[in-house]
Parts: sequence; C-alpha cells; structure tokens
Amino acid sequence: MLSRLYISNYALIEELDIAFDPGFTIITGETGAGKSIILGALTLLLGGKADARAVRNPERKIVVEATFDIAGYALEGFFKDNDIDYDERECIVRREVSATGRSRAFVNDSPVNVGDLKEFTTRLVDIHSQHSNMLLATPNFQLAILDSLAHNDRLLAAYGEAYRTMLNAQRELSNMRNTLEKSRAEEDYINFQLEQFHELNLHENEDDELETLQHKLSNVNSLKDALWTVDNLLNNEEQSVINHLKNVEAQLAYTESVIDDTKGMAQRVADSIIDLKDIALSVSHIQDSLTLDPDLLERTNERLGLIYALERKHNVASVNQLIELQHDFENRLASITHGDEEIARLEAECDKLKATATALAGDLRAARKAAAQAFVAQFIPLVAGLGVKNIAFDIEFSSTDLAPNGADAVEFMMAFNKNQALMPVRDTASGGEISRVMLCIKSIVAQSMNLPTIIFDEVDTGVSGDIATMIGEMMASIASAIQVIAITHLPQVAACATSHMKVYKSDNEQGTLTGVASLTGDEHVMEIARMLSGKDLDAAAINNARSLINQSTKQ
Repeated sequence: MLSRLYISNYALIEELDIAFDPGFTIITGETGAGKSIILGALTLLLGGKADARAVRNPERKIVVEATFDIAGYALEGFFKDNDIDYDERECIVRREVSATGRSRAFVNDSPVNVGDLKEFTTRLVDIHSQHSNMLLATPNFQLAILDSLAHNDRLLAAYGEAYRTMLNAQRELSNMRNTLEKSRAEEDYINFQLEQFHELNLHENEDDELETLQHKLSNVNSLKDALWTVDNLLNNEEQSVINHLKNVEAQLAYTESVIDDTKGMAQRVADSIIDLKDIALSVSHIQDSLTLDPDLLERTNERLGLIYALERKHNVASVNQLIELQHDFENRLASITHGDEEIARLEAECDKLKATATALAGDLRAARKAAAQAFVAQFIPLVAGLGVKNIAFDIEFSSTDLAPNGADAVEFMMAFNKNQALMPVRDTASGGEISRVMLCIKSIVAQSMNLPTIIFDEVDTGVSGDIATMIGEMMASIASAIQVIAITHLPQVAACATSHMKVYKSDNEQGTLTGVASLTGDEHVMEIARMLSGKDLDAAAINNARSLINQSTKQ
C-alpha cells in the first residue's frame, strides 16, 4: 500500500509530504484547489509522461517520491530481474524531472527506465478516473478484465511467444516464396553466367599468380642479365665478393689471439661465405632455367584478358571476388533447385507453430469463459446493490483469427431496464450507470488481483442521494481488503472514509500554493457539513454530517 507521498517543485506545489493510512482515504477540496495536481504528480511517479512545464522553479528539479509497503505482494522477482536491492516490507519509488524536461526514475535508489517503472508500479497502484469509464466500451479492455480475473499472465506470455514465433516463420515463408519466384524468373540468366565461370575454372589468387608469371616471361632477358651480374660478382676468381670475404676472414682470425673484442667475428664471416656460395649456386640454376617461351606468354596474356573482361563485366577487382560471385550464383541456383523442398519444410513448420498457438488460444478461451461465468455471477448483485435494480448482464464470445491477445472477441452485453434486450454496453448505459458499472468492475478486479492500492478520481460524478451512499459503502467495503484512496465531491462518500484529507490553496509572497491538511474528529465533521451546505454552516448541516458519519460506521 501507499504509505507516503512526497512532492516538490511541481506546478502549484512547493513541497508536500503526505502520509497515508490503510483502509479508505478520501481527498476533498474545492474545484481548482489542486486535487488534480496531486494526482498528476502521482501519475508522473507511476511512469506518466514528463512535462517540463510542470516545473515550478526552473532552478530546481521536480521530485516525486512514494514509499510503499509491499509485504505479501510477491514482487521479489522484479527486484531480482533488475538487480535492485530488495526489502520485503518497504519500497521507495522516485521520479525526477529537470527544467529541460530530462527525466530520471529510481526504485530503491537504483536507476530504472520508464518502461520498467510502469511495469512495476502497475502492480502497486491502479488509478481509475472518469476517463477510464470510456474504456469499458472497448473490446480490448473487456478482454483485459477477463484475463485479470482469470490470472492469465503466464498463459498470455506463453501464447504471445508462440504467436510471435509463428509470425516470424510465416514471414520467412513469404520471403522464401518471393525470393524463389524472383530467382526462377532469372534462372536462365544465372545459368548463362555460371557457364562463363565454369569455363574459366578460376582458383583463388589466380590473377596475382598470372600477373607475376606475365612479368617474368616479359622480362626474361633483363632478368638473366641481372642474375649474370650477381653470379659474376660472387664467383669472379680475382675480384669476387667471396674472395674478398675470405681475406676478411683471415685477417680477423689473426687478430682474435690478441684482441678479445674480435673473437667470433671470423666465424661469422665464414658463415656468410657459406650463405653467399649457396646463393651463387641458386642464382646459377635460376639463370639456366630462364628461357624465352612466347607460347606460354601468349597463353598467360590470353588468360588474364579473359579474367579482366569478366571482372569488368561484374564490376569487381579480383579473382577472389569473382569466385564469391560464382558461389552466390551457385547458391541461388541451388535454392531454385531445392526451393520447393525448403518451402514445404517451412510450410510444415508454420502449420506446427500455428497449431501450438491455436491450442494456447484455446486454453485462453477456456480460462476466459470460466472467469466470465464467475464474473457475471458476482457482478449482477454488486451493481444491483448500487440502485441498478433491473440489471441484466452477459458476456458474448466470438472467435477471430489468431491475434496478439488470442483468438477471442468479447462483448459486454447489458440491459438496465426490465424486459430490455441485452445490448453492447456502449449502446445502452448512461453516464451515471457507466460510473457504477465501472466501480463494481474495479471492485471485483482489484480484489481478485490482490492489488495493494486503488485510487478513484471523482468516479462518483453524476450520482447523488442514496446511490452516493451506496458508492461510498462499496468503496469502504473494497477498503477492507485493499487500500482505497478516493477524490470526491460527495459528502455521502466522504462520510464512509476512515481517513480524510483536504486540499486547499493559499497565497504567499512567492504566489499561490497547494497544501494538504489531514482532518480528524470535528474537522472531518465540519468539512462534510460544508460539502452538504456550502460556506453557510448551520446546526442542521453539522447534525446531518454527524448522521452520515454515524450511518457509515454502522455498516
């Protein structure tokens, strides 16, 4: 339950720190006093849209912080999944908004994104306003009511996963069909291209190898001259490099006996002589192997010409890229050849996934119908107790194609007059009737979901007299199981509360401010008397207020 709400620098609120009690709390105040501002701050805390225009003082940020008692509500999983410190009794939720509109959210001082904040706080607080009454006419809302009563969370999650998997497989099948159709239209073109690739029979890096061979064959004479020069420098008996090094070796060997620093140098030169002799022998063999081969050069040039032409045709720069393109053509041709087999496999997979989703949708329907039957039985006497004596109610089911929330369409069918045919609720209920219907629905859903706190925002608009008293008594009845906070203008509702808060406006040097006062005892009585008679209080109004309070305490 909500035990504390702190609001700072929000609209007309400079700073408020409000403590809430369990049970039934009502909030009253004149129109414009700031009740909607408090509710707006709470909506922001629960993940609502941040609006920089609500910042009172641009030099400070908005801070809205709430403390919740979460004992017994099985919320530990959220804290574990989001790596947040868990206290089995207390949880602190905070939202901050800067003058630039930048927003931050925290749960137990750990940062969370707004999506996670919304998901978490929907399990703590439900705010129901007059605007929510319009939701009753929407099929998705009606379906959500049944899912809440049936506790279909896990089943909906399983179905949702199966449905998304099915859609992904169907998209893959559709893409495969489109690709195959397009490829078949290009089959002759692909075969023609592959014939050219197969005729060339390319291998990796072939262009580099051929270009190296071409350069070698084109420059045989200059290469032989270069190798002859190397051979002459190494092997000339009088002036060869090797003979000069032999002299170096001898001189170094002579110095080693007296100069320690030259030790080992002679051997290093000797090793170099061995390497140079080996090089000289290799150069001689290479020189002998170099011969003019015009035919090989012609074949090499011709092969390179074919490769270059194919590279230009396909706008690539190397043989390796041509080979990749060849593999792509081969894969496309294989997909055409085996396309029907792949499509048949995907069709079978889609049928299997659809069967799984259909079975889960059937489980959802069965759970919803069972919940609907229990809901109708509970709802009729509850709404009849609010003065709708001739209420008739049923829930119609119809099957649809598989959709994100199953394969069901539901329609709440109601009649508010005797012998009246059942009609969709959107076509038959008045504003006052809708308010009472939604109050009863919220009563059933809130207690079924074991929701910690429900807030009613002027849902009693349009009713008065005995009906107003009945609504107050129903809210008090709900409050025996969960915390109820109601914003109301009706004294009959206010009289049923166990806690009373009054919102008021005051002026100071900074401007107009919204404040909240907790009313007890005579203050509670006097406020209800004012709600009954306006500003001109008299003994009759006060006595009437006491009578209303006494009546409610006897219920």
